[in-house]
Amino acid sequence: MSSNISTAQANTGAIKSTSWRDYYEITKPRVVALLVLTALVGMCLSTPGVIAWQILVPSILGIGFLSSAAAAINHIVDERIDSVMGRTHNRPVATGRLDPRNAALFAMLLAVSGFALLYSLVNPLTAWLTFSGLVGYSFVYTMYLKRATPQNITIGGLAGAIPPLLGWTAVTNEIHANALLLVLLIFTWTPPHFWALAIHRKDDYAKVNIPMLPVTHGVNFTKTQILLYTVLLFVVGLLPYLVGMSNWLYLVGASALNIMFFVYAWKLKFNATEKTAMDTFKFSIVHLMVLFIVLLLDHYLLPLN
Repeated sequence: MSSNISTAQANTGAIKSTSWRDYYEITKPRVVALLVLTALVGMCLSTPGVIAWQILVPSILGIGFLSSAAAAINHIVDERIDSVMGRTHNRPVATGRLDPRNAALFAMLLAVSGFALLYSLVNPLTAWLTFSGLVGYSFVYTMYLKRATPQNITIGGLAGAIPPLLGWTAVTNEIHANALLLVLLIFTWTPPHFWALAIHRKDDYAKVNIPMLPVTHGVNFTKTQILLYTVLLFVVGLLPYLVGMSNWLYLVGASALNIMFFVYAWKLKFNATEKTAMDTFKFSIVHLMVLFIVLLLDHYLLPLN
């Protein structure tokens, strides 16, 4: 009986220690902020004019809420492996600071709110596409692909690449080839971005039997794949200019950013230090953020005829 009392006291203590910061953390706010930025750029590039706030506000909130819900579900599903891995062991659900049931209710509230905002105030197409992104990341990637194949991030990366399309459909209510081109940019960027982190955390992934590429095929092979993907990213990065979607400002900015990414990948492959993989991962985040800001500046400073 005393052990039961102790357990109850421990559980009560865990509940008391839960704060709003724990709920905030499981939404992966920095990741979601980057996703929302790419969605915002998709919205802006879909029209030559200014986005009406009646569309802008519910679109950003809805996409942000559903993306946050997907991140929260990821914390819940990965509770066990997060508690073992060095990078994630201090996450709220993994440490017990946040009860999985409460986290699930929070994720459901975010998802329902986000879907309702998009469906009622934006358009059903955007609502269903955003919901499909949640399903793709939370269930297809996190529950299956992540544990099934070393190409998990290549296939599952599509879910994280769709925000520009969501922004585009929020304004136009249609799927356009230019929006898909923005999706292709992020889709091509994702493998070298994530595999750099996977190299840095190879031992962690091996410890929890997650078949990330450095674990299954080795670090050297993964470095080669990263280098090749940066070459592919350079080619894909030219397409917005070549199809007339963007002007010379984007061409210059994208070329510079993609060359820098290639230089990081080259160093990682042929002259790496202990910090190179993590440096490459950190730069890749800056790369995508600045790339989409350049797209935005190009759109408004150099409008196409």
